[in-house]
Amino acid sequence: MLALTAGILFFCGLFCGFTALLPKNIKVNGIEVGGLTRQQAAGIIRQKFEEELKQKQLKICTKSGEYIFGYPEINYKDDLKTLLKSVKKGGNYTANYECYLCGLNEIAPDICRNESIFTVEPYAVFNREGAPFTYYAGNDGIIANEAQLKEDIKNSLNGSFENVTLKYTHVKRTKTIEDVKKDTSLLSAYTTYFDGENLTRTSNIRLAASSLNGSVLDGGRVLSFNGTVGERVKERGYLPAKIIVDGEFVEGVGGGVCQVSTTLYNAALLAGLNITEYHPHSLAVGYVPPSRDAMVSGSSCDLKIENPSRTPVYIRAQTGKNFVSFKIYGASTGTVYELSSEVTGSIPATQESTKQRDKARAGKDGILSNGYLTVKKGNETKITLIRRDRYSPQNAFIYDGEDGEKNDSQTAG
Repeated sequence: MLALTAGILFFCGLFCGFTALLPKNIKVNGIEVGGLTRQQAAGIIRQKFEEELKQKQLKICTKSGEYIFGYPEINYKDDLKTLLKSVKKGGNYTANYECYLCGLNEIAPDICRNESIFTVEPYAVFNREGAPFTYYAGNDGIIANEAQLKEDIKNSLNGSFENVTLKYTHVKRTKTIEDVKKDTSLLSAYTTYFDGENLTRTSNIRLAASSLNGSVLDGGRVLSFNGTVGERVKERGYLPAKIIVDGEFVEGVGGGVCQVSTTLYNAALLAGLNITEYHPHSLAVGYVPPSRDAMVSGSSCDLKIENPSRTPVYIRAQTGKNFVSFKIYGASTGTVYELSSEVTGSIPATQESTKQRDKARAGKDGILSNGYLTVKKGNETKITLIRRDRYSPQNAFIYDGEDGEKNDSQTAG
């Protein structure tokens, strides 16, 4: 019985509180609500406020135009619930309203993003053909202030709905075109020549050089010749031409590619790049001095070049009728690099007899040589021994005629 009585009293309290009438002669925001329930009073007061709110709009003015918002995008919250619980007979009260823009945290960033012009620093585009670089000036930035916009919107909505003007911060470029040009200076150029009438070898040279043309080597990165050029096989367009195998010149697919790697090797050293892997030929070649070559073969012998700087270097390759050339661009430090070589000895060729007339040839002594890199910066000059090489001799074969007479007039060079 006691529990039932308590339940009835609790229910009555809730119901009566919900339906209880406000005291007489009560005004809220100038509206007479005495004798009404709290719910009725709140509904009348809010209806009037919403009618007033519908007549208002928030206008955000920007450089490109205006953004306009109204009810119900603009909504509000009030303190009527608390206020109506505390009113007394004959009182005159004012309810507080706080207006807000629905989705402000999404709308403000969108407006600022649409109205901002982001800073673009001057930059260069590296070209495979024509002028090595195309330069662009970029632009200064005009960045809309999102935090200020949110604050101004809140102040406007809870003030007199005055127009909000978007505020901007100007952000200047930190570099100039001249800075970009300094970072794309010509660091080195190196050219070797070949017999343009040897069409298969010429084709191989052009194909390999084309694969390297336009390469960009970022600071601290290593370029692999084999990884960039790829496998030298017929399926990829490479043709048979002379290559060196076991100290002899023989026909092989991809002949001539070593002239491309050698030319790049010299250009890289002259640009101040680091050579982390290279291999000399077993025989001296005619297109560079001794100790200036770089042989590549399959996947076992590679040429690897490291960019020791923090800025990129750019590699241009060009082939003509009888030449292949590399130019390397990047940020100049004012250092000058020079290459030289010195023959330090010879390895005599031997002579052998042969019964095969087409095998007869003149011999060629082998070479012992050193390669040097000279580095000049300001008044300082430093010469460094960078390699020692041994190039094998090519032994002579003297044709032994059927009558037993030695005949060295039937030799091939």
